[in-house]
Amino acid sequence: MESLLRSTEEVPLALHLAAKLAKSRKVAQNLVRPAKLSAIFAVYKENHRLLRPEEHAAGEDFLRRKVAQLEWLASASPNLTWELLAVDDGCPEGSGKLIEQLAEEEGFDQVRVLYLKEAIDQKLPIAGPLENTDQSRKGGSIVYGLWEASKEQEEGQDEVVLFTDADLSTHLGQAGLLLDPILNDGKEVAMGSRRESSSVVIKKGTRNLRGKLFIYLWKRMLSPALLEIIDTQCGFKAFRADVARDILDDLLERGFAFDVELLLKVEQRNPNGLAKVPIAWIDSEAESTTTALSPYLSMLRSIAAMSRKYLDNAAQAERFATFIESLSEERWNHLVDNVPEPIATRDPQSFGQFDEVSVDHLNSLLNDN
Repeated sequence: MESLLRSTEEVPLALHLAAKLAKSRKVAQNLVRPAKLSAIFAVYKENHRLLRPEEHAAGEDFLRRKVAQLEWLASASPNLTWELLAVDDGCPEGSGKLIEQLAEEEGFDQVRVLYLKEAIDQKLPIAGPLENTDQSRKGGSIVYGLWEASKEQEEGQDEVVLFTDADLSTHLGQAGLLLDPILNDGKEVAMGSRRESSSVVIKKGTRNLRGKLFIYLWKRMLSPALLEIIDTQCGFKAFRADVARDILDDLLERGFAFDVELLLKVEQRNPNGLAKVPIAWIDSEAESTTTALSPYLSMLRSIAAMSRKYLDNAAQAERFATFIESLSEERWNHLVDNVPEPIATRDPQSFGQFDEVSVDHLNSLLNDN
């Protein structure tokens, strides 16, 4: 069915998503031993998105819908159980408390709420690098959630921890697509990807050129690591629980680039441990805190530090890392507004090998400003 849908560009999005969901549900139906799925997401200023659409223009009713999506998937098999963990990233609007209240009202017993501030105040090792929640940009909360979900593992069942975004860009009914390579193919991590030939993506806004520039630059600092990976920032990744526990120690990053560091650590642990999974993804940008923060430059700076910690920093990687660290926000924004044509017109799939836009070229663009 999915191959048939890919052959026709005019097929409605709903049918593409239905094909992904059907494939995901089939994975759940075929489970031969107990499996537990823990889904984690961070919340920061999600008080509007938590509401129903008729209650606020940005309302998505995301908690009820996430619960419904997981219930639908688990209903396919008595062997699949689940929990949903929301981690408050220091939200000034009290998103965590609002979720707790709604979960209690609705009787959502499988929903838990964690607070990053409590982990910091209790000096839990997983929150060690953080002095306050302002130092976290999603990553601190996701890492805490992964740690909490994976710390107690039961014998006789497979355990997988997954993180997603607070919005509804990714239907959680697709989680079976991530379970499949972990439970059936021996992979340690399955990462949803929006950039595969059979991915289905509806994207709003103007983030595509920024995204291409981001990919090109991180590739220059990390290559040949993560050579086959393009979409590091898709908020839909699953880990075998014991693997998650092993890779969460001694992380540099608690900001938006935490995905990259986790993937680097997995690849170093097991070069064949990563699986890319094409997913259906519908952009939900209306109240995106990621968009508002425009974190690309800070992410690239973090990746520069990762390149020095985890890799033998080749001359080209060091040149790009030094270049990134020299950029002000103003110069970065100018670069975003003038993305070099060879980057803008190429498929990011080629960026692992294509390196013809040099630091000198980028500096010349900035010096012409």
